[in-house]
Amino acid sequence: MPKIFEYFGFIFYFFSNEHEPIHVHVKHGGCESVFELIMEDGKLMEIRRREKPGVDPLVSKDASTAMAFIQVYWQDIVAKWVDFFVYKREVKTTRINKKL
Repeated sequence: MPKIFEYFGFIFYFFSNEHEPIHVHVKHGGCESVFELIMEDGKLMEIRRREKPGVDPLVSKDASTAMAFIQVYWQDIVAKWVDFFVYKREVKTTRINKKL
């Protein structure tokens, strides 16, 4: 379960046996949601939020923060996805200490 980003208490990670579409799990305050990156021709077209069964979803404010983060760092998320799932490379956690 590679943790890819830490951002002011938010944890962004992949499960090691993931599937497409490219997506990232986001935890904060004991809650969690999944954000799917819908791409077309290498461009981000949409970010879809879905809930993970059996887990409390991120509250609205936290989901908005996670969405804003993903909108800024989506290319890094995709690059880490490709490194981990396609090239089978180790992915390191990036800590972001600057507010969006």
